[in-house]
Amino acid sequence: MAQAVVQLTRRRFGETMRRDAWWLPPLGAFVVLGSFLVYATWAAFQNAHYEYGPYLSPFYSPLLFGESPHAWFRSAPSWLPAVSPALLILPFPAGFRFTCYYYRGTYYKAFWADPPACAVGEPRTTYRGERKLPLVIQNVHRYFLYFAIAFLFVLASDAWKGYWFADASGVKHVGIGIGSLVLTINVILLGGYTLGCHSLRHLVGGYLDRLAGRPARRKAYDCVSCLNRGHMNWAWASLFWVAFTDVYVRLCSMGIWHDWRML
Repeated sequence: MAQAVVQLTRRRFGETMRRDAWWLPPLGAFVVLGSFLVYATWAAFQNAHYEYGPYLSPFYSPLLFGESPHAWFRSAPSWLPAVSPALLILPFPAGFRFTCYYYRGTYYKAFWADPPACAVGEPRTTYRGERKLPLVIQNVHRYFLYFAIAFLFVLASDAWKGYWFADASGVKHVGIGIGSLVLTINVILLGGYTLGCHSLRHLVGGYLDRLAGRPARRKAYDCVSCLNRGHMNWAWASLFWVAFTDVYVRLCSMGIWHDWRML
């Protein structure tokens, strides 16, 4: 008995049989990520209004050189160009997010339409994958993870310093301001995002065939897996809050906002 042959045709760009608003998620991701990139780039080149009292913007932390009390060293080496301090450290957290497994799937759809959404025609007919330049660079994500974890300790230290306020005589006392809570929430959200990383999950035990008999590895794996299940939410929440933290410190430094002290 003869069988009918169904000819498969490639969908044109944007062609689909879906009736839902499939274009909303990639459009939202394009607007949010694009806005963050524009603001972060602008803030990094400002080289001003990144500290207020005990508060330091996460875009400029760690502050390596300068006369600020937040600076680690007073003078920069002669070979280092005179650039905004943010440009010395932002490439590391930016590299971690840019190569993140979740963000890849998000901005591939939003910026490159690769594909725009499931069952929607894309603008190209070939697939290169991540085995050739330039996308092979995405494989450095596991190494950016180490820098991201180190930055958590630095930002946690900044949050702790945000609870110490100097009086008129220069003596520091423990207090709580809105900025103290803003910096603390920033560390919590970044910690949830970073410590739920797929690469960290593999590192602590994902490469093992069996976790039985290894209670420490099993506990660490379960904890990372718990955070990993909400990786998307942690990613968006931490992205919004790290930008808001810089905005808060910046506007307080400019005198537009007043940091309300609760204690």
